[in-house]
Amino acid sequence: MASSRVFLLCVALQALTMASTLSVLPINTEAVDVQGQTVCPSSSCGLLQDIRYPFRKQGDPPGCGFPEYELVCIDNKAVIHINTGRYFVTNISYTDNKFWVVDVNLDNSSCPIPDRNQHPYIYGLQLENMSLLYPDALSWAAFVSCSEPIRNNAISLSTSFCNNMYKPVDCRSEKNSLVYFFITSSPWVGDIKPSCRYLSMTPLGSWHVRVPNNASFEDVIKFMRNGFAIRFPEKSEDWTYHWIIGTCLYDSKSYFYTQISSSSILNRTFAIAGIDLHFLKCVNDYSYRTKLFWAAVTIISAMDIVKLMIVLAILSRLVFAPLTVLTFLAYKYWKTRISIDAVEKFLQMQQALSPTRYAYTDITAITGHFRVKLGQGGYGSVYKGTLPGDIHVAVKMLGNSLCNGDEFISEVSTIGSIHHINVVCLVGFCSEEMRRALVYEYMPRGSLDKYIFSSERSFSWDKLNDIALGIAKGINYLHGGCDMQILHFDIKPHNILLDNNFTPKIADFGLAKLYPRDNSFVPVSAARGTIGYIAPEMISRNFGVVSCKSDVYSFGMLLLEMAGGRRNLDQHAARRSQTYYPAWVYNHLTRKELGQIFEAFDIHEVERKLCIVGLWCIQIKPHDRPTMSEVIEMLEAGVDGLQIPPEPFFCGDEQNSVTTSSSKFSLELSAISEGE
Repeated sequence: MASSRVFLLCVALQALTMASTLSVLPINTEAVDVQGQTVCPSSSCGLLQDIRYPFRKQGDPPGCGFPEYELVCIDNKAVIHINTGRYFVTNISYTDNKFWVVDVNLDNSSCPIPDRNQHPYIYGLQLENMSLLYPDALSWAAFVSCSEPIRNNAISLSTSFCNNMYKPVDCRSEKNSLVYFFITSSPWVGDIKPSCRYLSMTPLGSWHVRVPNNASFEDVIKFMRNGFAIRFPEKSEDWTYHWIIGTCLYDSKSYFYTQISSSSILNRTFAIAGIDLHFLKCVNDYSYRTKLFWAAVTIISAMDIVKLMIVLAILSRLVFAPLTVLTFLAYKYWKTRISIDAVEKFLQMQQALSPTRYAYTDITAITGHFRVKLGQGGYGSVYKGTLPGDIHVAVKMLGNSLCNGDEFISEVSTIGSIHHINVVCLVGFCSEEMRRALVYEYMPRGSLDKYIFSSERSFSWDKLNDIALGIAKGINYLHGGCDMQILHFDIKPHNILLDNNFTPKIADFGLAKLYPRDNSFVPVSAARGTIGYIAPEMISRNFGVVSCKSDVYSFGMLLLEMAGGRRNLDQHAARRSQTYYPAWVYNHLTRKELGQIFEAFDIHEVERKLCIVGLWCIQIKPHDRPTMSEVIEMLEAGVDGLQIPPEPFFCGDEQNSVTTSSSKFSLELSAISEGE
């Protein structure tokens, strides 16, 4: 009921506005007779006779003609201003509604072109965008200034009228400013050569005359001196202020009643809100920015302010008060809802922290039918998924080769209840017949290997030290922070994942084993791990027993790769002595200690620390390696307090380091990998 009242009030106000506009607008009546037609005597200027409406001479009373058609008589020649140029009016045809003009500047030059400050005829020959004046011409001459000579291609010389054929204006050209012209059929310049800039353009002839595209500059001068025709509005006797206002009022009324009678709410809204703009646009079209237009703007603006005040008074009583109450109730509901949503999100996150068993259909829904694939490995494929509460996860689908369940059982049993900042969290799992999946927290930065082996160093040395320290803390937690001792057996860059803040997390526990914490000896039936990171005792018991020191060895190899930014074994190294990085860096570190550097060896202090700690970790005998807690102390300490470790068996002579390690140790690894 309230909205209908407001609507009817707006309709009444609009009707009142339209009814009163005609009586309020200041119509100029100084030169208007009782029939509404302008009473102005005809005049002349030189050979130009019978100058009358819509033209006016300078000094005529207001209301005689339009200001845009004002003629100034200079030396018995009638001059009219169009755009920024001045033109002689040579003839007026009231029958055809045309008049002919010639550029004033043509009389003062033997090599005439239009003034450079004249506007381009983008939408016709206009007076400051005034649409009352427009040229009646088929052809136009455009003048440009170029910094280099223009050569017309074969197409321009032989075919269509639309192609711009540039012709020189030698009498206006200078060394660094060559003037050209071309003939176009459009009243706008369009594209010009890259080395050129626009100067000016002018119409040629009338609507019945088309200038050929290959016209010479002399031909263009003849057309320019003959002038061109310009149309003026038909029925000019009706173009009085009364006629403009009456026409626009009638048009606005028709628009209002058409829109208001529509069944569309949108059209009714336009009828109320847009009628004033519709009326002003009409006045602007017929009398562009004249006194009549500005008077209409002033009066309608004042009326709109009054209407707005009345509408606001009604709205404050019928609408704003109920709206304020509804806003307050919505705010209270929103605050309550936020509290409920926060509790629900917390409960969902708490549920996600404990491994949940999912059905295979749940896995399909979580991954969006396995739409986004993150990676592929020997274990199977990893897909990105989303849990309720917008929690992103990574879903590892175990391949058929792993369906005996060993890796699946190992991962679920080892990290199912582990919660550590440097160990990846197992969110859930799925096991239905031969289909098995593991659901982990999502690590957006991926694995460490794509950063440390890139061509450009991705981390600062301090950040690299922080990452190494985080990995060491994660391994130390596995070894001594749980009820059961967890040995990972596969520490390598690919199994170190990074979150948004580049915090490292140990992942992939498929080869891990659980043992009592007091056991120093770990029985294993076969070697476990990745070639290049496997501890020697995993290959042969002659090196020692398998224990938590086996993970220390793998961590040491990882540290050396992080420090060197390359894989430890590089068959494509530039020099043979650099093929095996641990041997190369050990020999250079020891020589630097003795002051025997025989080649440039520039090393950062953090890189030196990581290398020394890594060399301690890869000692051949397990009892010579530090524990992970000791490794953490070394990484947190400065480099000055670290001593160079004893020489591993593969770090002897640089020239023999690769051959000795390859012939004795790497061959055993290759044999094992073939056996697997």
